[in-house]
Amino acid sequence: MNKAELIEIAAKEADISKAAAGKALDGIMAAVVKAVSKGDTVTLVGFGTFKSAKRAARTGKNPKTGATIKIPATTVPKFSAGSGFKLAVSGKKAKK
Repeated sequence: MNKAELIEIAAKEADISKAAAGKALDGIMAAVVKAVSKGDTVTLVGFGTFKSAKRAARTGKNPKTGATIKIPATTVPKFSAGSGFKLAVSGKKAKK
């Protein structure tokens, strides 16, 4: 599924125009990116958590030449799926 297909489904489910759904999706994505880039965590209960994680500097190998290279430390985004999302994907039902 791509962004256009997601907008179409969201518009249909929420009974709003595709333009409104597109603006809403763009706003949500911008808010998540802004928060995570500042180091904040964004939790959507049942869906998942977006956060940033620091990756330490390390050495690696150039696969073409075999030469050892230094890979610098960096900060990367991470997503952890929530329990409701995991259950939906696995096809299992929630325990009562």
